Amino acid sequence: MTLQQQIRSNRWRTLLLLLLFVALIAIILLAVYPFVDIGVLSVVGIALIAYGLFMWFAAAKVVASLAGAHPITREQHPELWQAVEGAAVGAGLPVTPAVYIIEDPAPNAFAAGRDPKHAYVAATTGLLEIMGPRELRAVMAHEIAHVRNRDIRLMALASVLAGMLLILSDILLRVFIFGGGRNSGNNPLALVGVIVALILAPIGAAMIQMALSRRREYLADATAAEITGDPEGMARALAVLEADTRQVSHVGRATAHLYIESPLVKGRGLTGSLGGLFQTHPPLEDRIRALEEAGGFTLDRSFIAAVPVQ
Repeated sequence: MTLQQQIRSNRWRTLLLLLLFVALIAIILLAVYPFVDIGVLSVVGIALIAYGLFMWFAAAKVVASLAGAHPITREQHPELWQAVEGAAVGAGLPVTPAVYIIEDPAPNAFAAGRDPKHAYVAATTGLLEIMGPRELRAVMAHEIAHVRNRDIRLMALASVLAGMLLILSDILLRVFIFGGGRNSGNNPLALVGVIVALILAPIGAAMIQMALSRRREYLADATAAEITGDPEGMARALAVLEADTRQVSHVGRATAHLYIESPLVKGRGLTGSLGGLFQTHPPLEDRIRALEEAGGFTLDRSFIAAVPVQ
């Protein structure tokens, strides 16, 4: 597929996954309605809305704190600022996102924020040490692509929905187990089915969230290649990340999906296994192959011999 075809395909798949997410929440609410008192549902609903609003507006600051990221000036890291500004202009963003640095030797980067005006791009010191100018431009274009494509908003929404569903399932399970629930004795088989659904729902939500993240990585790669006009540069950057074995120190599963490569799983990933359904990123090899196909080139990896990877 061409870059444009990849972008269109990923957008449609993302929409489908998001609709599945919303449908899962709706199904759970409809399933528990006959068994749970309206008052309980109302209180839970208000609590979930409050949680969602807090996470929506505070998530970017929380992520920066968890990652150990802090803002920098142009004078401190001019090459990083130049790469971010160039990508922002190429992407047509109304403003250039803030630039953050993470003091960590492992090469990685991410973007966060609910919209372009409140977004920032963060890179590790390790990324700056091993990426050449061409590869650094590609990585920053990838992160800016997440901003332009509204991935940061989409994934923030997905995280909020997944968190809300997890909390909802946990509360309702406690209601059923300890309180019996409304009409719980009328149809015990239906009640068992609802309890099983409440247990499985968070697992399904996690799978949908991870699938969303994987699709957005392919889309960001293709968009970055479009922004820079250099799909091979994007492939080179991914090849460098693949060759380096270091992992970011301060990261958790809740923020792993934000990074350009998974900070939790290095190497080829879990392609072809059920475990791959719970990975936030596609294997780097697959992403490189998609860029090669779209750009009509075969990546020459001999340049990696001169890169100080570990």
